[in-house]
Amino acid sequence: MNDVTGRRPTVARAVNALVHQPYIWAIVALVLLLVVNLVKNPAYLGVSINQTTGDLSGNVIDILRASAPIMMIAVGMTLVIATRGIDLSVGSVMAVAGAVSMEFLRGAGSGDVGSALLAVALALGISALLGTVNGILVSIVGLQPFITTLVMMLAGRGLAKVITSGQNTSASNDGFRWIANGTILGFPVVFVIAAIIVAVIAILVRRTALGLMIEAIGINPKAARMAGIRPIGILISVYIVSAILAGVAGIFATASVMTVEVAKTGVSAEMDAILAVVIGGTSLAGGKFSLTGSVIGALLIATLDKTIVYLSIPSSATPAFKAVVIVIVCLLQSQRVRALFNQRRSSPTRTTKGAVSV
Repeated sequence: MNDVTGRRPTVARAVNALVHQPYIWAIVALVLLLVVNLVKNPAYLGVSINQTTGDLSGNVIDILRASAPIMMIAVGMTLVIATRGIDLSVGSVMAVAGAVSMEFLRGAGSGDVGSALLAVALALGISALLGTVNGILVSIVGLQPFITTLVMMLAGRGLAKVITSGQNTSASNDGFRWIANGTILGFPVVFVIAAIIVAVIAILVRRTALGLMIEAIGINPKAARMAGIRPIGILISVYIVSAILAGVAGIFATASVMTVEVAKTGVSAEMDAILAVVIGGTSLAGGKFSLTGSVIGALLIATLDKTIVYLSIPSSATPAFKAVVIVIVCLLQSQRVRALFNQRRSSPTRTTKGAVSV
């Protein structure tokens, strides 16, 4: 009996801690979207198994596959925003990574795994180079992150057009295609790779002092410098990581159709990344960040996109529908809105107490 009663406070504390997480309303919105889809089709969450290949299929699998590139750019954006920065160039970096990989595979004319791996290495290499330029301009030159990455957004898209001569480039390579369309134990390869990358980054920033140093720079750069933290190296590192993850997202997006469309690949990706970060509870003012919240935000955006298509919402109304859902989630996360709800909830109690006292 004592053991049971002893567990209750522990469970209560765990539930209370979960309720006060900044991304709790993102989870609620995610569940509500799934419920809406279930109302239209009770079999919406059903997962089937292909008897021949053993692959899993269904709407949930499609959501996991669609969330992978958003998850990549959102995690990288989280680290940049935590330092009081912003990276508006992730969409263009996606296009550059896709352009490099497709041009290389088209020129190689080989469908072996070695060519696919080399294409991935080249794409990530040029992505890291672009991230390095962003980091140097922000940390050493002292340019504003918004201006720096805005310039890189324009320059990167132009670079992708130069690489492809302004044309859509297609290639054929089964190994490269497998990255986006293949499965591991029935699950999409893209989601498995994204989950592994997120886990590695989470361990790196939470099990070492790196996460604390990133937060310190975002909270107070001068105090962090006085405490012995060197912002230059960390700032360059987070912009490189953001660009590399954007390159991974570009590989995901390109490998799915084995074609890079310079004018479309990665367009508005930076907006989805920023929204995922904000929905996940990370403040744009920098400081404390939540990778878990950003992952949930990415899943929410992917589910929202899938719901819009599933409910046959007209394309003209799609941006408005998406904006309404995101605004509601952000309002529910607002401290001022929460305080207003708490004030209204407690006001009848105060009135009752006052009546009893009289």
